Amino acid sequence: MLRVLCLLRPWRPLRARGCASDGAAGGSEIQVRALAGPDQGITEILMNRPRARNALGNVFVSELLETLAQLREDRQVRVLLFRSGVKGVFCAGADLKEREQMSEAEVGVFVQRLRGLMNDIAAFPAPTIAAMDGFALGGGLELALACDLRVAASSAIMGLIETTRGLLPGAGGTQRLPRCLGVALAKELIFTGRRLSGTEAHALGLVNHAVAQNEEGDAAYHRARALAQEILPQAPIAVRLGKVAIDRGMENIPTRDRLEGMAAFREKRPPTFVGE
Repeated sequence: MLRVLCLLRPWRPLRARGCASDGAAGGSEIQVRALAGPDQGITEILMNRPRARNALGNVFVSELLETLAQLREDRQVRVLLFRSGVKGVFCAGADLKEREQMSEAEVGVFVQRLRGLMNDIAAFPAPTIAAMDGFALGGGLELALACDLRVAASSAIMGLIETTRGLLPGAGGTQRLPRCLGVALAKELIFTGRRLSGTEAHALGLVNHAVAQNEEGDAAYHRARALAQEILPQAPIAVRLGKVAIDRGMENIPTRDRLEGMAAFREKRPPTFVGE
């Protein structure tokens, strides 16, 4: 259950230098708030680009990259929670209207920036939680997949729908979805571009929790905050090291023995392992 006495500090805007924004009321598209009182240690990132349904445009990505760079060095951040300030939407994916105006070279650079953004989220030292209270499509779901934990409203809609637009998931979805669900199921979802409800996503293991939506449209946020509150009392260094151990264990570590084993297989000879 949520703590009723939670104190809230005001949202702090962050504007990428030299960029125009189409955030709410012309403000920043990314805002940050640190909770206070008994919930001190939870920091929230609010995605607030209503006119584009939080689409991943240049300004949005720049502001989010800058925000993460600042928060990464803040040891007071014990849990980082991503939420939306746009009702009915978590993140609608890449801004295709912006992309249409880019040259082929500019598109390549932007996709690289998107990958870098998702990698920065995945590598954030503290646990990260995505509160998905609405649509999370394409790059929006890739953003949620880069988080450690995901909570969705049962009515939320999500999917890697790029193939329905003649594209591929380009920001890590083709790697992170198979790690989350297994190769065969990930292929099925990407090949078909299928959209899932929060309830269906929970049944598959794509999200940790699915909750019935409330009248305010922020039920997933409240459940995500309650989950963050469960993490707060735990030893912060142990939690951070646990994240590192799990993440590294899911990767192929290039040890000398692994490289030797692969070489021996190719060369049809017995491997010589050295324990390194």
